[in-house]
Amino acid sequence: MYKIVEKQQLSDIITKLVIEAPLIAKKRKAGNFVIIRVDENGERIPITIADSDPQKGTVTIIVQAVGKTTKLLCSLNKGDYVLDFVGPLGEPTPIHNYGTVVCIGGGVGTAEVYPIAKALKEAGNNVIGIVGARTKNLIILEDEMRAICNELYITTDDGSYGRKGFVSDQLQDLINSGIKIDAVYAIGPIPMMKVCANVTRPYKIKTYVSLNPIMVDGTGMCGGCRVTVGGKMKFACVDGPEFDAHEVDFDELIMRNRTYVDLEKISDELYEKHVCKLEGVK
Repeated sequence: MYKIVEKQQLSDIITKLVIEAPLIAKKRKAGNFVIIRVDENGERIPITIADSDPQKGTVTIIVQAVGKTTKLLCSLNKGDYVLDFVGPLGEPTPIHNYGTVVCIGGGVGTAEVYPIAKALKEAGNNVIGIVGARTKNLIILEDEMRAICNELYITTDDGSYGRKGFVSDQLQDLINSGIKIDAVYAIGPIPMMKVCANVTRPYKIKTYVSLNPIMVDGTGMCGGCRVTVGGKMKFACVDGPEFDAHEVDFDELIMRNRTYVDLEKISDELYEKHVCKLEGVK
């Protein structure tokens, strides 16, 4: 059992949880993730580690409540426990001193790019951050990103905060400005990562994306996270989650990511009915 020692609501649907896990806190590196099972009847879900404190023995995760399990996880409070919290898993993010690096976070993907941006800054890079979301209230970790980035740009789809448009628009503008960009790390929804890869491809800018949205089991045993990278089959959870964006078959990835959409919808609807029934009890 793993105790939740801190809970912070970052938005209506995004929650920050700090969990006691000393061994994971001691060993985790940027890009690693954990597999969580809330209770004995729950499914296993992968969540990227946003931060850790080896001295306190805690691990920070940021969760967007979009389905049954993430909603259940976000409903827990300080002092509650999760049953399983396994990690650190996955290959650490490749961190080098490239020169100038652009780190892009789309939606809750900002929680995943934050530790990478931090590690790249510590490695001596000039870090330019781009954080985007559909609307202002979904922008997260702005202060944290601003503290570690040499420059930070904010975009929102609806123009409610920062620049109106997409993170890829800002990336294209940076390239057009003549800034020499040595590497790009883009993490967020799969379509967003695909567009960012298409932006950098003509300029041959080294670009990494994280394929954690497709992971299921987290150990390579289920085969659900098979992806084609450079014409070869890879498993996102054990070979990644970071891959060379220009070698990823995004069209196949998008189709595979839709495999369980109907089942996820049914599970979410049943959970919502259960919650409503409980809330109706006096």
